[in-house]
Amino acid sequence: MSDDTRLICPAPIGQYAQIVMAHGGGGRLMQQLLERLVRPAFANPHLDQRHDSAVLDVGGKRLAFTTDGYVVKPLFFPGGDIGKLAVCGTLNDLAMSGAKPLFLSAALVIEEGFPVDDLARVLASMNAAAQAAGTAIVTGDTKVVENGKGDGLYIATSGIGLIEHDLQIAPAGIREGDAILLSGDIGRHGVAIIAEREGLGFETAVESDCADLSGLVMQLLAAGVELHCLRDLTRGGLAAAVLELARDAGFDMELNEDAIPVATPVRGACEILGFDPLYVANEGRMVLFVPASAVGRAMDVLHAHPLGRDASLIGRVGAAGEGRVGLRNPYGIVRVLDLPSGEQLPRIC
Repeated sequence: MSDDTRLICPAPIGQYAQIVMAHGGGGRLMQQLLERLVRPAFANPHLDQRHDSAVLDVGGKRLAFTTDGYVVKPLFFPGGDIGKLAVCGTLNDLAMSGAKPLFLSAALVIEEGFPVDDLARVLASMNAAAQAAGTAIVTGDTKVVENGKGDGLYIATSGIGLIEHDLQIAPAGIREGDAILLSGDIGRHGVAIIAEREGLGFETAVESDCADLSGLVMQLLAAGVELHCLRDLTRGGLAAAVLELARDAGFDMELNEDAIPVATPVRGACEILGFDPLYVANEGRMVLFVPASAVGRAMDVLHAHPLGRDASLIGRVGAAGEGRVGLRNPYGIVRVLDLPSGEQLPRIC
């Protein structure tokens, strides 16, 4: 067989010599990148907590510390913008440890030619979101890159929060028999982004759920709800979040498809676009793991808050196992969920 007609077998999925977009999508490739490269490079006990923020003991106080980068496209979308997204995302990561936010930082990478008026609009949005949470952006950095090298604006934010309770809210806190609660309907952020990005004129406009969850978490704690674990739903959506927690906690889990709220416009858009709402990004929703005895109190607090009025009980934690997650449909058939290789829609947050 001549050289030009030989069959060439491509590298198995997951083995790449270069970074691809799917490595940042919240799916299987991103998990492989973290497990094979990032975590070994920085291995330490704090990183091994595998949570949205690291919990640190400093002078007898427990502090939560987190950082994140935001590269959403477009920068302005129904329900928010990159500035609000950056601040709320960092506040939410702190809240998932049950931390009261104290201070934030922000680093801006601005592309040459970016409109000053747009930058002022983003900064005002960031400040408004921080003030609404009772915190402030107290330090940061600004860099400018050449035109064509930065896609407008990138933002990196970090946050420090104070943990004022004795709970260990983390994947390691999940227990067999825990109830899995969802704070609201899913898929809004991803649908809002793609509709704006592609100029899709759906009959009913969908706004992103971009919001700060820290106030809701503080109310749950004040009400004495025993929180075992919290996780906000971002890249990869509800499915990716639960799959990651099942793997890290070492428990099998089951979700009830009928109990997962999806707004009619979001469901319709997903059907048209071929998306599964379970995997569509959110920016103002979380899953909660609580003991069965705490469900009633937790639901009372959730339903009384604007960000939790559509909260529902969506599943249960099963026995210790391999971290499998099943989705039970209305006919009683259970399908096993899995992480996608990448993400249905890149550049989402």
